[in-house]
Amino acid sequence: MALPININQLLNGKTVEWDRLEFKKGWNPEEIIHTLCAFANDINNWGGGYVIVGVDESDGIPILPPKGLPINSLDAIQKELVNLCNRVEPYIQVISEPVLYQDMQILIIWVPGGDLRPYKAPTTLGEKGQKRYFIRHGSVSKIANKIEEDQLVSLAAKVPFDDRINHQSEISDLNLGLIREFLQEINSDLEVDAANLPFIELCKQMQIVGGTTEYTKPKNVGLLLFSENPEKFIPCSHIELVHFMDEIGDKFSEKIFAGAIHKQLKDVLSYLQSQVIKEGVLKVPNEAKAMRFYNYPYSALEEAITNAVYHKSYDLRNPIEIRINWNSIEILSFEGPMPPIKNIDLKRERVISRQYRNRRIGDFLKELDFTEGRSTGFPKIYRSLKNNGSPEPKFETDESNSYFLTTLSIHPFFVVPDEQTRKIMDFCKSPKSSREILDFVGLSYHSRNLKKIIDPLVHNYRLFPTSESVNSSTLKYISREGLE
Repeated sequence: MALPININQLLNGKTVEWDRLEFKKGWNPEEIIHTLCAFANDINNWGGGYVIVGVDESDGIPILPPKGLPINSLDAIQKELVNLCNRVEPYIQVISEPVLYQDMQILIIWVPGGDLRPYKAPTTLGEKGQKRYFIRHGSVSKIANKIEEDQLVSLAAKVPFDDRINHQSEISDLNLGLIREFLQEINSDLEVDAANLPFIELCKQMQIVGGTTEYTKPKNVGLLLFSENPEKFIPCSHIELVHFMDEIGDKFSEKIFAGAIHKQLKDVLSYLQSQVIKEGVLKVPNEAKAMRFYNYPYSALEEAITNAVYHKSYDLRNPIEIRINWNSIEILSFEGPMPPIKNIDLKRERVISRQYRNRRIGDFLKELDFTEGRSTGFPKIYRSLKNNGSPEPKFETDESNSYFLTTLSIHPFFVVPDEQTRKIMDFCKSPKSSREILDFVGLSYHSRNLKKIIDPLVHNYRLFPTSESVNSSTLKYISREGLE
């Protein structure tokens, strides 16, 4: 049965973190059952993991081309896999697929995070094997220590909201067209099979439904991504956007983005790209190339809004809110970051999260190339803003982590100048010395006044030096209008 993932990207670590992949050169049932158990326990709420049999590894990275498995062994291996799942307590469900990759036969086993954790597996497959809890530690499966056991037990009743069954919905509330469109977009082999599979089997294969054979219901993640109206089952799962058109705030427009959450994300980003993002081009004295920058770099906005969609608490009745102010964009979502992260941690450029609120939503967004996981969101935003010459972002929450607010400030080039700045810029349409500028505003020629008046104007792209040397006796300044 085909898996709902792009196999080539999986094996190259592009859609799933390396910590969630286990490569095995050959079939080793004793080691594999420990990894199955560890992925099912999903102590970090990452969404389980994948075991790839027939591929050797070095330091957790696959060695390609694969070693492969004998074709005549695959049937026996899959039968033994069923027996291994039965030896885990409670029983775990996995999905396996034999795949021909680079002309070699391999077996991929998908182990979703389990609903009935914690799970135990025998330490050995012999008669003396004891049942123990196994967890992932980096790219290794290990027996949990006492502290980790307590953590697993505490997670027993805490299946992430996106992976819970929604008892108010029916299988018919899932949309086949949305499912096939997704599978086609990620280039999954399952899209080919979808035409011939019974609909409920397709949904089971994607792990977007759960329950018993006689009582199968959609999971919240399935409704959020593959129903036409998620709001019917999960209120406030939309995005509200307010766009202020002037500095005062009297003129504004409001938009609501609803429907499947990944489509909301695409629509919001499309709106920002067409209606908000603007490019600035400026030819600077003594520079061979013109300067190019944006009021807000697209990649920073994409990452910030994707993070909001990924990490929002969908069981709370609060939509994601985006405010496009005159000089900033604010992105607000509820709740805040997962403990132990606090407000002080958000001041750092890299914030490492050990737990994820929505383990399944993240997987789907990674497949669509919206996010990478691996705690790369903050560094990517910082890097994008720095490369654009924009101010650093601001991230904040409160003492109880009840909200998460991201603020991106507009590039200085696009900031509306105050009255004094406007007068200085008009005065400097033709080059003026620093002494002339200070005389114009009624200040003495003093280093303190140079730092107070001229330095900020240069930093904010209002004035440009006409000489490369700031110590030149002939140094003058010209305004942006004077360059045009």
